[in-house]
Amino acid sequence: MTESNIIIRGAKTHNLNIPHLSFPRNQLVVITGPSGSGKSSLALKTIYAEGQRRYVGSLSTYARQFLSVMDKPDVESIEGLSPAISIEQKAGSHNPRSTVGTITEIYDYVRLLFARIGIPHCPTHKSPLKAMSVSQIVDTLLSQNTDEKIHVLAPVVEDQKGAHETLLTDYLNQGYIRIRLNGEVMPIDQANIDPSKKNSIDIVMDRLKVNPDNTQRLSESIEMASNVSKGRIIITTEDDETLYSTQHACHTCGWSISQLEPKMFSFNSPTGACSHCDGLGMRRYISEEAIIINPILSIGDGAIWHWDKQHKHYYAILLSVCEYYDIDIHAPWKSLDKEHQKIILYGTGTKRIPLNYPNIYGKMVSRIRRFDGVIPVLEKRYEETDSESVKESLAKLIAYDQCQSCHGSRLSDAARYVTVSDTPLPTVIQQSIEDLNQWIKSLNLTEMEQNIAEKIITEISNRSQFLLSVGLDYLSLNRAAETLSGGEAQRIRLASQIGSGLVGVMYVLDEPSIGLHMRDNQRLIDTLIHLRDLGNSVIVVEHDEEIMRQADLLIDIGPGAGIHGGQVTAQGHIDELINHPNSLTGDYLTGKATIPVPSKRITPKDQWVEIIGATCNNLKAVHAKIPLGLITCVSGVSGSGKSSLINDTLYPAAYNHFNRTHHHQGPCDTIKGFEHLDKVIDIDQSPIGRTPRSNPATYTGIFTLIRDLFSQTEEARSRGYQPGRFSFNVKGGRCEACSGDGLIKVEMHFLSDVYVQCDLCEGSRFNRETLSVYYKEKNIAQVLDLTVDEATTFFKPIPRIYKKLKTLQDVGLGYIKLGQSATTLSGGEAQRIKLARELSKRSTGQTLFILDEPTTGLHFHDIKKLVHVLEALRNQGNTVIVIEHNIDVIKVADWIIDIGPEGGHRGGTIVAEGTPETVAKSKKSHTAPYLKAALK
Repeated sequence: MTESNIIIRGAKTHNLNIPHLSFPRNQLVVITGPSGSGKSSLALKTIYAEGQRRYVGSLSTYARQFLSVMDKPDVESIEGLSPAISIEQKAGSHNPRSTVGTITEIYDYVRLLFARIGIPHCPTHKSPLKAMSVSQIVDTLLSQNTDEKIHVLAPVVEDQKGAHETLLTDYLNQGYIRIRLNGEVMPIDQANIDPSKKNSIDIVMDRLKVNPDNTQRLSESIEMASNVSKGRIIITTEDDETLYSTQHACHTCGWSISQLEPKMFSFNSPTGACSHCDGLGMRRYISEEAIIINPILSIGDGAIWHWDKQHKHYYAILLSVCEYYDIDIHAPWKSLDKEHQKIILYGTGTKRIPLNYPNIYGKMVSRIRRFDGVIPVLEKRYEETDSESVKESLAKLIAYDQCQSCHGSRLSDAARYVTVSDTPLPTVIQQSIEDLNQWIKSLNLTEMEQNIAEKIITEISNRSQFLLSVGLDYLSLNRAAETLSGGEAQRIRLASQIGSGLVGVMYVLDEPSIGLHMRDNQRLIDTLIHLRDLGNSVIVVEHDEEIMRQADLLIDIGPGAGIHGGQVTAQGHIDELINHPNSLTGDYLTGKATIPVPSKRITPKDQWVEIIGATCNNLKAVHAKIPLGLITCVSGVSGSGKSSLINDTLYPAAYNHFNRTHHHQGPCDTIKGFEHLDKVIDIDQSPIGRTPRSNPATYTGIFTLIRDLFSQTEEARSRGYQPGRFSFNVKGGRCEACSGDGLIKVEMHFLSDVYVQCDLCEGSRFNRETLSVYYKEKNIAQVLDLTVDEATTFFKPIPRIYKKLKTLQDVGLGYIKLGQSATTLSGGEAQRIKLARELSKRSTGQTLFILDEPTTGLHFHDIKKLVHVLEALRNQGNTVIVIEHNIDVIKVADWIIDIGPEGGHRGGTIVAEGTPETVAKSKKSHTAPYLKAALK
């Protein structure tokens, strides 16, 4: 029945060719199949897109202009759809102000908690700042000083030099008669103030006895004192004096803050942000090491980057500074006096000296000016320049470190010294979600505080519990969103959906298990089952075996990738799928097809890369040894410190070593072994290009070779066409109506922008004259429309092109088209294109390759191909480091470094290392039990 099933007819989106597909609603449905077979096209581009389009289409025209309207998918009909929510594998926000706390909204509730029951403290004296109302001060005095004579004073000057004549005259004219000058009470007109000394002046508001009969008078005097001295009141008796405040003020130094409000704890507000880093928690700077090219060189020989003889303006200024301070420009930089080095790098301060520099006509002129210093000048230029090339050049010098004022908390002084249960806010936001959950449950509050904070505590507890349920216990609220992996960002959004408690919704998830250790998989599966049990349809694109085995229904798309896929090859429960003759997935689930364990392990040589004393993020002085010439897999639970060790410490250090740059790297004592290598290549999942103009052919260099080939044809040579004629990025051969895009963008008011095919070139991107040149009966547009498999056959007689195409085929990308837009490629496909580009180059056999979770988006069959590629790199003598959770990759590695034992601050140590067989025997490693089973 339509009510209980989702029925799809005639799905043709991208490579799909599904005449009819029906599956039950309110079930956990896993769509699987080879990479590029059409899983995402079915789940996201067809089912989700139509569900979202219909829901948004039901809203008013006014509401729709604020929402992104999805295009209608290429499908005849879909029945039984619910409103759809998509949770895709996008990386975290690139906004530096976005954190885990702001994304999950937990931080908003934490701010509210501190604003309502927090106790502010003085940053200097650490004493609590207690505000009292006038009535509370009066009640306190009546209970402590019955029938005792007191003075009510308003402090107006505190330890300040000067005669203060105008101030005293003003108060005398207002009717005040007496003051207390440096502790002695006297009439204002008899005050003899020494302006050279620091003086303290308090206005005497009243002298009276404290008793119930004088309650009204006492109240008025205290209120007057509060108005005069901005909330501070001094009460003196014969033996003692006490400072009271109607504001949050320190009794010792008078430091005060206004009323506690949530915005005071927001690093996105000027009120709550640290004034030194503007709420970013990081300081951008240029280090001395970055600009001193070689300390052995002299200033005259170009020791300072960009301040040498080639840059006449800066060099002339530098020479005049050296002349004024008698600095030898021919002496090696390292031999110069430290004070002279400081002047050159950081300037003359406020001192003005004669500076010489060429004017716009090249004539030398001299001005008496302040010299700001090499580093401040470059930092200012980086901030102010509009030139992309200059900014890119200076960016190589820029490094970041923690703000020394707020210590990375992003908060102002006032916000950092407010506590709840003796715990300051920076401590709360820097602890893990698991510790936050424990802290919020163990708060020791008074009855009044409990009544105020009860609902806030419930919200924080529930939301943190949702994050725990999807395996994100190791994250902290202060973790920057841009440092999150795609899987982490996706699971955060999944946690927020659990909290919403919606029913009757269709959730579409794209590989939620990315970046998740096998140990934590069950927690994720329980979350998906919980969403289903609430009464929702949960559709998951996934390759993980554990999730497949617990799904209600599996839909296997295939049989191949690209044009060879797009069909439903098998459908049913896992028991039906494993016996299905057409299911490639079923073959791997039953063991008919496997990724074999190597019959013989390659033992490490005597050459290693050693990382000694690594302390980046949560690493605890780690000493890691990576064997050269082997495949090393860095494993461990999520958040244990794998990326901190490899991506944040080893890679930037290697890059700086081989490229003579100064990029920021994670702190460590030293790294040994780079002398055995000649370069480092990081193959991550960032896009190969951010515009539709970028494609696999341009990125791998195939397009350049193809253009050269077309320019050498007889027709092209007779017309005088150069290789540039066959590029859609430059004028000449491209279609100018669409500027070589093939599409024309039509902006709609409240509908999504429409891209229509250029009617002049009909989407080919080139003009008629260029398209009339053929090679083997195909023009340049038809060649770009070939798949890699087709192009491999087409260009087999051309060795240079064939070799590059063959490497794309070897990494499992035979189905993509040469001219396919980079924006349509998944992260896994982009990573494999980068891998293919490196494979196609001539190997030196001394390259360090670093890959971060290369199995993302890969089917069992594609992982098998990937393993062959990694083994080929190793067999050439290269060193391959893979950060991975996939057990099939871990078991075939030559060497394993397992980091743990847990995530966050409970991780950061090496719990096991050695061959897979050695690590499988470890009692401390969470990877060991799964590895032991896989090796069997």
